[in-house]
Amino acid sequence: MVITTANPEAGQYVQSSTFASRYVRDPLPRFKMPENSMPKEAAYQVIHDELMLDGNPRLNLASFVTTWMEPECDQLMMAAINKNYVDMDEYPVTTELQNRCVNMIANLYHAPIGSDETAVGVGTVGSSEAIMLAGLAFKRKWQQKRKSQGKPYDKPNMVTGANVQVCWEKFARYFEVELKEVKLREGYYVMDPVKAVEMVDENTICVAAILGSTLTGEFENVKLLNELLTNKNKETGWDTPIHVDAASGGFIAPFVYPDLEWDFRLPLVKSINVSGHKYGLVYAGVGWVVWRSKNDLPDDLVFHINYLGSDQPTFTLNFSKGSSQIIAQYYQLIRLGFEGYKNIMENCIENARILKEGIESTGRFEVVSKDIGVPLVAFALKDSSKYTVFQISDSLRKFGWIVPAYTMPADAEHVAVLRVVVREDFGRSLAERLISHIKEVVKELDSHPSHIVAKDSHVVSVAVAVEEGSKGGGAAKRSERMIQEKVTKQWRHFVESKRIGVC
Repeated sequence: MVITTANPEAGQYVQSSTFASRYVRDPLPRFKMPENSMPKEAAYQVIHDELMLDGNPRLNLASFVTTWMEPECDQLMMAAINKNYVDMDEYPVTTELQNRCVNMIANLYHAPIGSDETAVGVGTVGSSEAIMLAGLAFKRKWQQKRKSQGKPYDKPNMVTGANVQVCWEKFARYFEVELKEVKLREGYYVMDPVKAVEMVDENTICVAAILGSTLTGEFENVKLLNELLTNKNKETGWDTPIHVDAASGGFIAPFVYPDLEWDFRLPLVKSINVSGHKYGLVYAGVGWVVWRSKNDLPDDLVFHINYLGSDQPTFTLNFSKGSSQIIAQYYQLIRLGFEGYKNIMENCIENARILKEGIESTGRFEVVSKDIGVPLVAFALKDSSKYTVFQISDSLRKFGWIVPAYTMPADAEHVAVLRVVVREDFGRSLAERLISHIKEVVKELDSHPSHIVAKDSHVVSVAVAVEEGSKGGGAAKRSERMIQEKVTKQWRHFVESKRIGVC
């Protein structure tokens, strides 16, 4: 959500809509509720006109989130839009569909089904909530064990890579868990399992591995992590578990890389989260978390309520939520089946390959993403001395494309990349059109004089940076890496100044 600050200029007005003025003559207050009602046609037109300035979701290549579904599924979602999912007694069929989804996903991840171990899971509003719930389960289970041993339980920590999504940082801060991050390095942009296990101590509640890094789409080596952590647990007597954040890759690996061992086939993997609204192919607002067994979800985290008609167990951070996304997930699972998901994911990977080859053909970029992973293309400029990836990102917007540019986390901050996420609705024709527009942008930027000081955006040019370094007694000739770091730092500062408080 966006953190919004109350605006003291309450007297501002929304500019009158051309069409709505047929119904309304008075201007509409921007930050105060209007005194009087207006015709429904006018309210619709005012909002519709403002929304025209939003970007096109289909051209938003920054997002992993699904932007297209079949009309039949849209109809099911609209029919259920007034159902509150939490009212299980009133809507038992919706609850049953959620249970079926959990079972299908658990089976997809090779969850044990038997008398000793039986997987459990819940639907969430996304992977962020799923990760919060999984993290709470790990923390509570660790605390219970420490209490039973008479040991301190006030300093829990968790080991992750520096490439984790921000929801992990939120969990650590909100629930007071120290986040121990394995730093990255140039050319290796995922968590190193060896370094991760070295950071594990008796206070570690879990090690989090990512199946599909947000930065490059790469799958982390969960199997090696399991082997190394198993050995350390034997040596120390600890039982540090693994959580797999499969938000992006959880609906890709089972269909395209079935022999890749990353899930419950590995004994230390105790819980897995996945985003249904990413490659689960559902509109934004649904995620899933599955635990290996009931023993991995402490009972005291589960609440029981009866004021909606019957005893209902619940383990969520929120309460009320819509049923539409749950129903849509079930639709996709039975509509597509294993074969359908496999075909879609393979097609996405093929389109990513075409895009990658087209970008490489320009001779200007180095692709840093891997062939095995989430279907995306992350690429960096080979030479950033004349212009940067941030300028390319900005120039692509004139064609309607939203292609993010960003810097890598510690210790690879000097590397800046562009990233294109290939979703189901990003076909070959769009890939070819994007390649042509990238070439056009590069050609245009090449025609500009180099080392320009962009005063309007407060961006310091490389030439000025070098000159200032010389005046200070430094060498006039900087290394290529130092120049790249300087340019990236200035652009990063510029981008930070344009943010509006999104969290």
